[in-house]
Amino acid sequence: MGDAKRRKGGGDMRRREKGRRTVWIFAGMMLLSGCGMPSLWGGTSVPTPAPDRVDTGFVVTGPDSYDSADTAILIGRNEEENTVTFLNLDLGKEYTLSVDGTTRMYDKYGDALSIQQLEKGDIVDITFLKSKKHLTTMRLSSSAWSYEDVKNYEINAARGEVSIGSQVYKLTSKTQYLSEGRNIELMDLNPLDVLSFQGVNSQILTVKVEKGHGYLRLLNDENFVGGWIEVGQSQIQRITEDMLLLVPEGSYQVNVTNRGGGGVKSVSIARNEETELDVGDLEIPAPQSGVVLFSLTPSTVELYIDGAKVNAARPVTLEYGLHQMIARAEGYQPVTQYIRVAQKSTGIDVVLDKVNVTEDVEALPSSEPSPSPSPGPADTTTGYYRVYVDAPENVEVYVDGMYVGMSPCSFKKEEGSHVITLRKEGYETRSYTMEVDDTEKDLSYSFADLVENTLTNP
Repeated sequence: MGDAKRRKGGGDMRRREKGRRTVWIFAGMMLLSGCGMPSLWGGTSVPTPAPDRVDTGFVVTGPDSYDSADTAILIGRNEEENTVTFLNLDLGKEYTLSVDGTTRMYDKYGDALSIQQLEKGDIVDITFLKSKKHLTTMRLSSSAWSYEDVKNYEINAARGEVSIGSQVYKLTSKTQYLSEGRNIELMDLNPLDVLSFQGVNSQILTVKVEKGHGYLRLLNDENFVGGWIEVGQSQIQRITEDMLLLVPEGSYQVNVTNRGGGGVKSVSIARNEETELDVGDLEIPAPQSGVVLFSLTPSTVELYIDGAKVNAARPVTLEYGLHQMIARAEGYQPVTQYIRVAQKSTGIDVVLDKVNVTEDVEALPSSEPSPSPSPGPADTTTGYYRVYVDAPENVEVYVDGMYVGMSPCSFKKEEGSHVITLRKEGYETRSYTMEVDDTEKDLSYSFADLVENTLTNP
């Protein structure tokens, strides 16, 4: 029995070994058939060649598909070619990238935007495929700051600085100046403009004109020359012959007065356009005068009315209407304001504040009112220096709204900020803000030719 069991067991072992040989033989034949040997299914097996890899240049991109990143200024957008152009902040170099449906755009908080919501001049953080020149993501930079609709600012072009409140920022060679989506120059800005600023750290990289300026010309104003014009609540200026007044764009009530006469008219000013206001129908009655009694503190105050020094110890007779008053005294802050005379007698108190002893005495104004740039033809005397406007030729030249002549022409040099306006019939009027220094030499300016006005010359 024991032998019988062993034989039975041995038989099972032989059957398992035979089975293994069958499996190995079958696998080996399959391998050989894959190499061109006869297959188990008859015939000869021919290997299938692998397809050739062809580079089509197509890359499936997404927000994570990029090899480069940058913080840059968006300076251009071409919707027809689906491209955007950037200015690199470090090198000042421009480059253009393509956009498509895979490009993702966000505000600085990560919320999705459309490309139409991003504006020229925006500071953005971007990622892109440099090899394909393809933009993958664009986001308003979280490291950038902005000031919107700023009215109270001071631009010092000579130092390349802008003061906004108590902060001082630097202008750079990469700073973009924009108006209605078009690039302009620093000198195209006017102190009357409402601006927006964008920058990084202490640098201003984008300046946008949010509310620009236009021009106002009075027609039939012969009876008002020497009087005053008030535009809105903040702009007052003496009326001169053939003046061209710079006014912020918008709608205003304009009050024109002289010798107690005049009136109020409405006007709308458009950006970079000239508006004419006819005042010929406003009446000027027979001159009327009133007596003004001034009370001065301190008693050493020197008083000027319309640029002429008056004896404030006695009643001062003035014609009805608006007058400029300047009060000055050594050691006190000067006061300049406008007074309106509209009755037979009135009293005005003038109180000056003392100057802080830490202030620089040399910075105090002189005892005489500061003159404005002298209008009129070029002066041949050598008692003072002049500013020359050489080009373009044969255009009307205005300085701070006053007509000085046809170019080439000149006017008396006065240190400070001045607005030079160039005008020619049928062409777009242009204004430039110039910082005139105090150096003892003449200055010369040549500006670009005026552009033909397509609205008046279709």
